[in-house]
Amino acid sequence: MSTSEHKSNTTRVIVAGLIGNVMEWYDFAVYGYLATVIGKQFFPSENPTVSLIAAFGAFAAGFLVRPLGGLVFGRIGDVLGRQHAMIFSVLAMAIPTVLMGLLPTYETVGIAAPVMIVLLRIIQGLSVGGEYTSSLVFLVEHAKPDRRARTAIWGVWGATAGILLGSGVGAATTALMSPEQLASWGWRLPFLMGAFVAFTGYLVRHGIHAPEIKATSKKPVRDTFGKHRWEVVRVALLNAGLGVGFYSAFVYSVTYIQTVDNLPESLALDLNTGCMVLLLVILPMFAWLADLYGRKPMLVGGSAVLTLGAIPFFHLMHSDNAYQIFLGECGFVVGVGMLSAGVAAGNVELMPSSIRCTGLAFAYNASIGLMGGTTPLISAWLIAETANPISPGYWVAAASLVSLFTAVFLVPETRNKSLA
Repeated sequence: MSTSEHKSNTTRVIVAGLIGNVMEWYDFAVYGYLATVIGKQFFPSENPTVSLIAAFGAFAAGFLVRPLGGLVFGRIGDVLGRQHAMIFSVLAMAIPTVLMGLLPTYETVGIAAPVMIVLLRIIQGLSVGGEYTSSLVFLVEHAKPDRRARTAIWGVWGATAGILLGSGVGAATTALMSPEQLASWGWRLPFLMGAFVAFTGYLVRHGIHAPEIKATSKKPVRDTFGKHRWEVVRVALLNAGLGVGFYSAFVYSVTYIQTVDNLPESLALDLNTGCMVLLLVILPMFAWLADLYGRKPMLVGGSAVLTLGAIPFFHLMHSDNAYQIFLGECGFVVGVGMLSAGVAAGNVELMPSSIRCTGLAFAYNASIGLMGGTTPLISAWLIAETANPISPGYWVAAASLVSLFTAVFLVPETRNKSLA
């Protein structure tokens, strides 16, 4: 293959890994940004806090099934190939997203409305369980050995861009509509728009043709929980702080600024959008450092920032000053950015090739699903129970301490490790 052909193929591989994550995470995250409106439409209550917690409960349901989705799509990736898993996961996300935009509300069909929205969130969760990790495996296995972190980071970048797109659409919808229009029909538009991104993602992934590493295990699910269970546990622990930190900073923070700081929703979304843009800028920089100096410095540094900084960051965010809130959110951006750069390639390198898709999908989603996905629910509950607006910071610090311990004592440097 000529140099130009290799560059062209590398570009197609990166785009294939990136575009699906944009679509998947746009669809999955837009729910979180509209949780206040959705809570009123599908989980009505005289107490707004009860409605919000119920809405976040449905949000968490999509995460709780992600480990199961990881096993399903991970096995597809190990047995049939990474590309098949990526195509199937895109389709499994697109259909429930569009249906969510068409659902009747509680006022129209009663208890059937919250039941249907929870079921659709579960299907979305199964899809995401296979999407992100399959794309990371695909990217890392097709990268040059000295550029794995810089190649894998585009999967993270695509996921972040998808969440940013969801935030931007949420901000635009909120700004251009009256509260009555938003509650009546405006909240449906972001979900329906997901169909266009899905179609693009399917076309790109269906058109890519690249050789893949063949798995040597005929029963990757059995081997994931058998002879390779230690690798699975180690990766799950390593990702705990990233999941909790990310969803505190970029999903729950939007609700926090509205309900705790009592500031407008439009301001909350604008601040979140600004932080997401900053994260997109620094991700490639930290990935370059991960390729240059190794994964462990990024893993240890990012975990330490979140462990030591989470509580001070929430003190900054608990304010009526937009600049101070933004400064607190930027602290989370740095910690999450460093951790993401370390785990993007590190997660793949830590997993044996025989169960790489299945093992990584389960480990990552067990950690992110059980801890990260429940973070908005846990944070809302902590504040309701303790009346302490800083209490979510303790949850972030505790989860990040687990990742810090794992990064320091349990994880080897994998920068030069063979993937075969």
